[in-house]
Amino acid sequence: MRKFPFLRFSDRRSGGAGVGWLVVFLGNPGERYAKTRHNAGFMAARVVEERTGARIDRLKFHALTAVTELGGERVLLLKPQTFMNLSGDAAREAMRFYKLAADRLIVVSDDAALRLGALRVRPSGSAGGHNGLRDIIDKCGGDGFARVRIGVGAPPETGRDMMDWVLSRFEESDMPELGDALERAASAVEAIISRGAEKAMNDFNRN
Repeated sequence: MRKFPFLRFSDRRSGGAGVGWLVVFLGNPGERYAKTRHNAGFMAARVVEERTGARIDRLKFHALTAVTELGGERVLLLKPQTFMNLSGDAAREAMRFYKLAADRLIVVSDDAALRLGALRVRPSGSAGGHNGLRDIIDKCGGDGFARVRIGVGAPPETGRDMMDWVLSRFEESDMPELGDALERAASAVEAIISRGAEKAMNDFNRN
């Protein structure tokens, strides 16, 4: 898996109570969904764990959580355990608890509208047909939060059901491009925190 040493996360673990940012990684819990396209967000969380030494394993806010340091800020990492369509429940509880506004929220998700391995950073925007993003928009005060979208590719067969496609597993041949995208997604999260979404867009929204 390709590395990007110029955008490394701090490996220090943070103590204390407050956090300045919330990063929500979208996916479905359970082994059944572990390697599916819809779980690209959860896969990016694993990269962040490896970089920081954090373990996203504390059950809170209907999610698995960890507090770590990214880009000089204390950050709550969160993987909702409510299944994709109810991702907003966990995000909303965490935002209320830490009194965070939408501009301190970053959501990492899959995107079937992007080719496999592509990455898109946006400071805000619509759900684009993604049920997890839609639920967060509905429950967390609108669409004014940053998102990092990981391309998982469109269905190869015309007319294939989209839900069936995103719940299917990646192929072994997908791993090089996917692995590179997950590394860049983790780096993009830190860039948003340390330099802002607009600058992160300039660095990561490239073919």
